[in-house]
This record gives sequence, structure tokens and C-alpha cells, in this order.
Amino acid sequence: MRLRSRVWVVARTDLRQLWQSPDFWIPMLILATLFFVVAPAGLLWLVTHVQSTSVVAKISNTIDVLPSSTKHAVRGLGPQAKAAYALSVFLFAPLAVIVPMTISTAVGANIIVGEKERGTGEFLAHSPASEREIYIGKLIASLVPGYLTTVVGFLIYALVVNLIAGPKLGGWFFPTGDWWLLMFWVVPPFLALTLSVVLRLSARVRSAAAAQQASGLVTLPLIILSYGQSSGAVFGSVRAAFVLGAVSWIAALIGLHRGARAVTRERLLGAESAA
Repeated sequence: MRLRSRVWVVARTDLRQLWQSPDFWIPMLILATLFFVVAPAGLLWLVTHVQSTSVVAKISNTIDVLPSSTKHAVRGLGPQAKAAYALSVFLFAPLAVIVPMTISTAVGANIIVGEKERGTGEFLAHSPASEREIYIGKLIASLVPGYLTTVVGFLIYALVVNLIAGPKLGGWFFPTGDWWLLMFWVVPPFLALTLSVVLRLSARVRSAAAAQQASGLVTLPLIILSYGQSSGAVFGSVRAAFVLGAVSWIAALIGLHRGARAVTRERLLGAESAA
């Protein structure tokens, strides 16, 4: 069996088990729907349909919270249009990182230690797949749900934004170039970097509960950092976003390389003590 086939068997098995666990993915779907659809649609509708003069004035003042380097990008003839553009392009950007990171972390925390709890770790340990192939397969199975949520949520969010705010801004305007950069240059390395930590924890602990607790504590700084970087990717210059994305890719590759060492057959068998 070729390398790709063994890796795909591991990933496909985990993805099938995840699909067969609606008690897990339904709450994740609700979370994504809330942040990518419900909250943006509700807020943008209020901003674009409010009639009170005082409220409109306050909405106009929200532009002042943006960095000076980005105020020139806020388009629109009136305060409502300017606020709608600012909210659409700037306010919700960090959610594009935090939501998929939350989903992938939840999957990754259980994906290796869960084998030991279900008693399937022995089968996996004695499979033809090497330890690195098992690790890559588990990584793919953890990455796919989070990034798939990102892509689908991004497309739906773009539709919501253009349908609600577009008429106030002269037509379809989203996604902007900064958002394309965020989705395909900033988000992937942050997901990979987070999973490099989470998978290592999942391989070392002895229960899914312990993995969830440990991963939550360890990834909290990464979530804060990702929030800042995703904001910077949209608020800052394109060059700065490229540099920050490149640094993130390097850190993610180093983290994944080091994390692969945590997956051993002894740990899958539960014969090695937790670190």
C-alpha cells in the first residue's frame, strides 16, 4: 500500500467516525452558523435599516475606532454605508480564524487519545501505517472540519454581507483582497500550528477529558495571537500580512515536525506513561 493510501485510510476512518457522531458536529455547525450568518446578518441589518438620527450619528462615530491607515478604505456616502462597510470588512475578520480553530481543536484533542479509550489504539498500532503516516492522517482528519467550515462559512458570509450591505455601497463589494489573503494565507498556518500542539497533547494524555482541558489552556494564547494577526492582516498593509503569514507558516512547519514525534506505537497501546 502506498504512502498516500495509508495516510488517507487513517484520515478517512476518523472523518467517517466524526460524520457518524451528530452529537459532536451539530453543536459545531450551530456555532459556525451563529458567528458566520446570524450575528453578522442581524448586526448589518440593524446598521443599514436604523432610522434614528442620534443612532446614525453614533454609528458614524464607530469609524473612529479603526486605525488611521484603514479609514481611507471605508467607502459609502452616508454614515450607515460607512459603518456597514467597516463592520463587514473589519469587525468579523478574527472570527474567520477563531471559529475553525475551535472546531479543529475539539476534533484534534480527542482524535488520538480517543483511540486508546475506544480500544482501537492496538489495531492502529499494529497496522501497516508508520507512526508518521498515522500522525499525518490524524492531522488531515483534524484540519478538514475546521478549514471546511472556514471556506463554507466565508462564502456564506460573503453572500450575507453583499445582500444586506451591498445595496448601501453600490453593489457587491465583498470579499476584498485582504480577506482573500486572510482566508488562504493566514488561516491555514494558524490551524496547523494549533493542531501541532493539540495532537501532541492528545498523544500524551490518557483521557479525552484531560486532552480537552490541556488543549484549551495551551491553545488560548494561540487564539489571542490569531485574533491579533487576523486583525492585522485586514487592518495592516498587504506586505505586512504576507510577512506575518510567512512567519506563521514557518512556525507551523516546525511545530508539525516536532509534534510528529509524539505519536508512537507505545502511546497508541497505552504502554507509555503520560508526559
